[in-house]
Amino acid sequence: MQTTEVGQNSEIKQVIGSLCMMNNRFMNFMLDDNKKAAQVFLRVILGDDKIKVRNVRIQSFIQNIYGHSSQLDILAQDSKGRYFNVEVQRSDEGAPARRARFYSSILDTHFLQPSKLYEELPDTYVIFITENDVLHDNLPLYNIRRRIDENAKCFEDGSHIIYVNSQRRDDTALGKLMQDLYCTEPKNLHYHEFAERMEFLKYSKEGEEKMTDVIEEYAARKAEAVAKETAKEKNIEFAKGLLADGMSIEFTVRHSKLTEAEVRELASKLTA
Repeated sequence: MQTTEVGQNSEIKQVIGSLCMMNNRFMNFMLDDNKKAAQVFLRVILGDDKIKVRNVRIQSFIQNIYGHSSQLDILAQDSKGRYFNVEVQRSDEGAPARRARFYSSILDTHFLQPSKLYEELPDTYVIFITENDVLHDNLPLYNIRRRIDENAKCFEDGSHIIYVNSQRRDDTALGKLMQDLYCTEPKNLHYHEFAERMEFLKYSKEGEEKMTDVIEEYAARKAEAVAKETAKEKNIEFAKGLLADGMSIEFTVRHSKLTEAEVRELASKLTA
């Protein structure tokens, strides 16, 4: 085996070893057709030990012929016919309130079949697990419901939006679940329903093959980073040439794609 190939295999294993469930793609692999694991998520987040997951799918594409379509990270259904959409969001920009509203509405339009009565519309739950506390009240959980302003009573339309703050990793059941989201080793997981799947994905040949697209995604990101770094180096060399030829700071900024601060720093080094 070539030395480079050995190095690549070692790097791949390092990448797989570093993955946790806060990585969106790895979470998908952990929950794909894994009803027991999905059940743990829903039971802990909703505080209901009686939830029984009937099926769970990842990357469910919901077509909207009249507007914006959506691809849901995780979509589960329980024995009562309720639907649960779980989204892992590491970026604050990925979990705005109106996105939650849209996902809730698209579940409604998708799961109420023609000729069905409005009363048959199933309950839906859109659950955002966020890396940061995007709602800024330092709560572990935010249950969002419609209510009547005049009497503060809940408007029971069956729609639920929940934000889970993964920064709250204490010793409660929810806190331990959040700890597990950042855990990279199966032996350190609190919930055994996750451990077996993580062991398979990280430490078996079949698991490694299953995660090919995660690795390819990593390789693509690395190639993009290298390309950006190479382009930046070329821009720096180009800017140095312009400055050496007596071009102004403004001219160099305009033509080198560097910031003014970067160009001024180069200029100061050239004149030092």
